[in-house]
Amino acid sequence: MGKFGKILKKFPRTFWVANSMEMFERIAWYGLFTVLALYLTGSTDEGALGFSQSQKGQMMGIVTAILYLLPLITGAIADRIGYKKMLIYAYVVYSSGYLMMSTFTEYYSVFASFLWVALGAAMFKPVISATVTKTTDKETSSIGFGIFYMIVNVGGFVGPFIASKLRHSGDGNSWKLVFYMSVAAILTNLILVLLFYKEPEREKSDKKTGEVIKNSINNILTALKDTKLLIFLIIMIGFWTMFNQLFYTLPNFLDQWIDTSVLYNALYEISPWLANAFGTDAGDIAPEMIINLDAGMIVLIQVLVSALVMKLKPVNAIITGIIVNAIGIGLAFATNNAFYVILGIVIFAIGEMASSPKFTEYVGRIAPKGKEALYMGTSFLPVAAGNFFTGFLSGNVYQMISDKTSLLKKEVASRGLDIPEISKTFSQNQYFETAAKQMGMSKAELTQYLWDTYHPDHIWYIFSAIGIVTVLGLFIYDKFVLKSKRED
Repeated sequence: MGKFGKILKKFPRTFWVANSMEMFERIAWYGLFTVLALYLTGSTDEGALGFSQSQKGQMMGIVTAILYLLPLITGAIADRIGYKKMLIYAYVVYSSGYLMMSTFTEYYSVFASFLWVALGAAMFKPVISATVTKTTDKETSSIGFGIFYMIVNVGGFVGPFIASKLRHSGDGNSWKLVFYMSVAAILTNLILVLLFYKEPEREKSDKKTGEVIKNSINNILTALKDTKLLIFLIIMIGFWTMFNQLFYTLPNFLDQWIDTSVLYNALYEISPWLANAFGTDAGDIAPEMIINLDAGMIVLIQVLVSALVMKLKPVNAIITGIIVNAIGIGLAFATNNAFYVILGIVIFAIGEMASSPKFTEYVGRIAPKGKEALYMGTSFLPVAAGNFFTGFLSGNVYQMISDKTSLLKKEVASRGLDIPEISKTFSQNQYFETAAKQMGMSKAELTQYLWDTYHPDHIWYIFSAIGIVTVLGLFIYDKFVLKSKRED
């Protein structure tokens, strides 16, 4: 048996249980999150909710930002009450949240139920990471976290694939099936934690929960007094703001502007089986399947990309990765050609693989000896802030520049056409069909007319510019802040 096989045998059962739970949790989360923008803003006659882009951005941005801030508290509570108990609570909250989201249709009730889902996710996140840490040692940690990262992306790939098939199943409740899938995945985890999860050894504290949370917050604030760390985290907000457009904005852009039937036909010529596996009965490919290419690429070539950037300084690897990200995200939004979108996502994925793992590595490297865990706890802050700003760009900004419904309303008003407002009794689809009829165009012709007239692709300037500004910030940081620290 080789060295790799011997190391695999050293992992305890709880390590594999934790990784299994991570996979099912990612299936549940990404299965919904990759299609959530479509569900929130889609036409009501197709079972979606018909919210505006700004409402979508507000909900997804605020809730996900809170999700990444809460582990500061939930991690401290888990250390106090125990990992197993925390996981049980998490799965009860998580599954009930998905169930509520499948039931509610009013904006604020959906918002509240999604926030409840985020609470469950925030209770889960720190416990699983801590479990993997505590079930590995110096010899096994590198391979152990490699397995963990791979499992994250396996779940992130499988979830959207299943969700896409369910929402296109043709059933009248097809959107509800996506939520039921997430509920089932989380309830599977509840069974795993009850039957197979063994509490790892941890330091037990007699401190009250409030005191533990206060100490945790104080520790983060102490770490942020390090100017070098603080500046780096602020700069990295730009990366996450650009990165998240893949999940917040690109699904809507694909759904509204891109004819994916050409992809389906090209794939059908190569393999009818593949075309049917990834396509829909309508002869096109759903937005979530296209975006899922990002996770698929990571599963396939993350090890190769990591090997290529291994010798680069973390800051240089991050800068290189973000430049590639900016090119990829720009290309994905710059045309209404489906093949360029695919190319953009592939380029984006390569940039992500180069930069994202190095971000975590770098935070650990700049930490003073003995304060690695303390500094690592700050890494979620730019992720939270990035999600918040992504929500604004994907909501208000997208609605103003690129949202097809908003642009059509502007065109209808300029022509003085008499069309009822979109409501519970008059859907987005009906509005579009009526407008096309009154303007003497087919649906495809009206879409192309709006594209040529209002240029919704111009939003790529904003997304790519954020990446370039982030790169410039990192370059200045590397040349001046790090250099001055080294000279000190």
